[in-house]
Amino acid sequence: MVLTKNVYEFPFEKKYFTKAVSDPRAHFGPAEHAIDFPLKENTPILAPLDGVVVDVKMDSKEGGPDPKYNDLKYINYITLEHSKGEFSQYAHLKYNNAYVVVGDTVRTGQKIALSGNTGPSSGPHLHFQVFKLNNLGTKVEALEINFKESLEVDRSVGPPDKGNEKLLEEIERTRKEFESSSK
Repeated sequence: MVLTKNVYEFPFEKKYFTKAVSDPRAHFGPAEHAIDFPLKENTPILAPLDGVVVDVKMDSKEGGPDPKYNDLKYINYITLEHSKGEFSQYAHLKYNNAYVVVGDTVRTGQKIALSGNTGPSSGPHLHFQVFKLNNLGTKVEALEINFKESLEVDRSVGPPDKGNEKLLEEIERTRKEFESSSK
């Protein structure tokens, strides 16, 4: 486990915080240390650290627990590049609601998007992760996020949410494929 060198703020105002979860059935490989924050749709998502916008995809209106949504084309996301070679990424964002474009410089606390429920999702939430690229820039390495404030992340595996069983089966199949291709 590698901890981020940067120290990050929460990617939304603290008043919206309810809990932080990271189900290992869904978060593995490049998303191993990702955190899901349940948020109502339209919650402002904030830059947790100064950076530059390097990727924005906001063209999907669809999402849910059906395995068909386990395809990149359904996920809206923004990726920021920070100092020390670290990148942060925000997924499941609301359709066509980015407040930034590629190349923009953002400041800590600046609104970058609104939360949504696109892509593979059992309900509205923000998927937040930090990573770095290997020396060739071809492989993502997941980083455990060093937050400015203490954060307890529930990494336990509970029963699947009602209606979410098929999505978890598809994610498990994907995880096994990832593990066998990484060997």
